[in-house]
Amino acid sequence: MATVMKVNPTRMELSKLKKRLKTARRGHKLLKDKRDEMVKQFLELVKKNRELRASVEESLKQVQTYFSIASATMSSQAVEEALICPKQETELETDTKNIMSVIVPRFKYSMTGKDSDIYSYGFVTTSAELDVAVGALSGIIPKLIELAETEKSVQLLASEIEKTRRRVNALEHVMIPNLEVTVKSIVMKLEENERGNITRLMKVKDMMIAESRQGL
Repeated sequence: MATVMKVNPTRMELSKLKKRLKTARRGHKLLKDKRDEMVKQFLELVKKNRELRASVEESLKQVQTYFSIASATMSSQAVEEALICPKQETELETDTKNIMSVIVPRFKYSMTGKDSDIYSYGFVTTSAELDVAVGALSGIIPKLIELAETEKSVQLLASEIEKTRRRVNALEHVMIPNLEVTVKSIVMKLEENERGNITRLMKVKDMMIAESRQGL
């Protein structure tokens, strides 16, 4: 429920409150538009995140299956020796981008060397399942990086949407109603004072007319 603010019922204060009310209404509209656009961007990212996660999880299950088969056909020592010295180096560049005034991360993934360098071992002593698992895992890494970027963006957008929602609600249900009833109260008070002044002036006028008649 709106409450009247404790201010002096003067014309100067009324002018200030009207300006605040105008600014609050404009800010409320801008924040609502921002919130709606952020929700739209958020839903698109959530959809993308869901699809990426499903794809990554399915690929990881397949990789795990091939690694399990490779571990069953090779000794654990042979698997470790095959994977212990990678030929490629991974580079991850980080940057940021702006989504509706929300700074979200951007990751750029790259690997040095040739595509064939993902296999850091010879094929003579390893099983085909290990080769498949390593190749599949190499293909998953870019998706994992993209998934991390998307999930962080979703978290940051969700947090900003909640903050914006609270601001919109505060303006819509507290500040604007309070300003409106306060402005209305001051207007009524000023009108009442003006009527009182007019009444007093009329009484003074009547008294002056009466005195002038008595003088005649």
